[in-house]
Amino acid sequence: MAAVVAATALKGRGARNARVLRGILSGATANKASQSRTRALQSHSSPECKEEPEPLSPELEYIPRKRGKNPMKAVGLAWYSLYTRTWLGYLFYRQQLRRARNRYPKGHSRTQARLFNGVKVLPIPVLSDNYSYLIIDTQARLAVAVDPSDPQAVQASIEKEGVNLVAILCTHKHWDHSGGNRDLSRRHQDCRVYGSPQDGIPYLTHPLCHQDVVSVGRLQIRALATPGHTQGHLVYLLDGEPYKGPSCLFSGDLLFLSGCGRTFEGTAETMLSSLDTVLGLEDDTLLWPGHEYAEENLGFAGVVEPENLARERKMQWVQRQRMERKSTCPSTLGEERSYNPFLRTHCLVLQEALGPGPGPTGDDGYSRAQLLEKLRQLKDLHKSK
Repeated sequence: MAAVVAATALKGRGARNARVLRGILSGATANKASQSRTRALQSHSSPECKEEPEPLSPELEYIPRKRGKNPMKAVGLAWYSLYTRTWLGYLFYRQQLRRARNRYPKGHSRTQARLFNGVKVLPIPVLSDNYSYLIIDTQARLAVAVDPSDPQAVQASIEKEGVNLVAILCTHKHWDHSGGNRDLSRRHQDCRVYGSPQDGIPYLTHPLCHQDVVSVGRLQIRALATPGHTQGHLVYLLDGEPYKGPSCLFSGDLLFLSGCGRTFEGTAETMLSSLDTVLGLEDDTLLWPGHEYAEENLGFAGVVEPENLARERKMQWVQRQRMERKSTCPSTLGEERSYNPFLRTHCLVLQEALGPGPGPTGDDGYSRAQLLEKLRQLKDLHKSK
């Protein structure tokens, strides 16, 4: 029934998307035993399998290009526990780091720094689709690194900019965001490592709580607690007032261009509250996400909201960028409000696209948290076409 309602809701030039959504919804309601058998087969597939051309990637938020599958979906919570609680996860991260350096010796994307009045934000492409960042006080020549997962790439940028690294801000514990903490903190002896004490950040020296402020030169950076992806996930807001420019949000794995992170250590209610924290910021706030997921995310947004012209315009721009391997960050929170389905759980069009509500009769609509949970489930099943 849900598939029929979804197909009816998506009209006109969204007919193709309706077929896609119908397939996603059908997959979401398939027999659980069948799904378990499928996952078992996927987790034991041979390296020669056409849909898995490369060995398992340890990067939790990695979405393989084209029609590849997210390895986290195949191995589930058992792999997540090994990744986050044992050194096996670190070894996988090191393997991934070597492969990415060989495949992308100059980075997976071409990035461009944003220079304001005495403040510079420099994105650094690392691993297969991650971003680290340097936030630089250009007058004091002081730098803050955000999620420096590849210490070699970050150090090269530090040397090129001629700055002194004094702080590392970690959004969360996953190795693809925290893997460079050890090497950089040892190389720069005065460097402090900030993050949540709830998250087990490697080499943490300065624990942060919600609304704590880190001051470096003229940089004023506020930590905001945004649990859900992990228990202690933080995002960092660079205040634009000291340099008379827009504020900058370094969102880690909470929020991406047209997407949000998976809820590994929380509930839909927890993640919704964290996203609402971000929604309270100004429209001109620049969004600097932890991954290059724009094209994949906008493709999914087009399935659930095909008539959204803002999404269509953004997708055209993103596709032009990616054809030239250019980065798609930053966007703005004002833009994200117009096309990011995970920030639009209050919109009736998403209720209509997902069909009957979760109640026994289907007459009750989704709550915002239920809608967010459903969207996240569908996104995990989604493939780019």
